[in-house]
Amino acid sequence: MTNRTPIDAVMKTLADPTRRAVFERIVGADEISVRDLTQGSGVSQGAISQHLKSLKLAGLVAERPEGRHVYYRAQPDGLRPLVDWMTHYGIFWRESFGNLRTLLKEIDP
Repeated sequence: MTNRTPIDAVMKTLADPTRRAVFERIVGADEISVRDLTQGSGVSQGAISQHLKSLKLAGLVAERPEGRHVYYRAQPDGLRPLVDWMTHYGIFWRESFGNLRTLLKEIDP
């Protein structure tokens, strides 16, 4: 069995479109309950709970129990492995923008 790195966990977790939609709803709210996440999602409460478990294990959300309800909020630092990975490949974008700048100067001197 191989251990997943943080970037693997984040990418695998966000690869699922339903889970990504749940995460986006959490990001758009200060805090949101499982009940609120379930309403209008077209997904069962049990499925939402499973997606939340995956998001929590990947470090993307945190939970706060209050009585019989649990509230979720986004953990911005959970995206750090993805941001670091994308930053590493930022050189490709810088080169592309440089090439675009050169091309635009050739087209419209």
